[in-house]
Amino acid sequence: MAIIVRGPATPGHTDFTAGERGAMWSGEELDLDAYLERIGLRAGTGRAARELGPDLETLYEVHRAHTAAIPFESLDVLLGRPVELEVKALEGKLVRARRGGYCYEQNSLLAAALERIGFEVSGRGARNRTRGDSLLAVTHAVLVVTVDGEPWLCDAGFGYMGPREPVPLARPGTEVRQGPWTYAVHEEEEGVLVLRARRGEGWWDLYAFSPQRYHPVDYVVLNHYSSTHPRSSFVGKTIVQLPGDAVRKTLVGRELTRLFPDGRTEREPVDPDRLPALLDREFGLRLPERDTAELVRIHRSGD
Repeated sequence: MAIIVRGPATPGHTDFTAGERGAMWSGEELDLDAYLERIGLRAGTGRAARELGPDLETLYEVHRAHTAAIPFESLDVLLGRPVELEVKALEGKLVRARRGGYCYEQNSLLAAALERIGFEVSGRGARNRTRGDSLLAVTHAVLVVTVDGEPWLCDAGFGYMGPREPVPLARPGTEVRQGPWTYAVHEEEEGVLVLRARRGEGWWDLYAFSPQRYHPVDYVVLNHYSSTHPRSSFVGKTIVQLPGDAVRKTLVGRELTRLFPDGRTEREPVDPDRLPALLDREFGLRLPERDTAELVRIHRSGD
């Protein structure tokens, strides 16, 4: 598909003024052409050219392409490296180096791209609810994008169970089909919204978030905890995930799990020596030789 952006797509030039949409997520710093190529939205795909602007069709298209192309992964945390959230750092890692990232990276990059296109984007902080009744801290970053006055939940960073497409927020309780997967947002007391996914015959809470707006600086603090605190679920653990259409895949430690829409799961042990080939085959990740050798060493150390 040939993409035509409303306004210049050259980094450093925007069609909105500082202090408006460009100030929040630093979208004016993003090389939008490189980002669109990374997620597969570029000229020459055989589809008719159309204008890319802040409309619902574009939001669906970019969100779906992003989640298909950029895997969820926290390998830098495992390797003991800092996780940077500045736009140019995200562009260098997720776009040009073709790596993945976890929620703060994924959604900060998505926010910058959407803002660069002209969308109104705000952040939210969410509590993971996939661990039963445990009350967890707010550590997940999500986005709310407003289109024609209506809010949409956008989240490219919840891993293999996350939505592939935007989810409407204006009509709580509405079930949304995304291929064979179904989501719904339910409202609780004090305006708390809960994203739920159908799994088999039942519903599963994914996370809950309040109306309070979060800013990029808030994600810097949450990112520091998630990437360094000894109790963080990302520290000392291999986590790579991808929310596919027919199957959702997650690698945690030495086990690869495939989740199917009907609730079935398949589990496969991963030998350390097979890890590099598996990352490439299942998730499209090819790390530099030094990083690959270190990951294999870490996995072997568990023997």
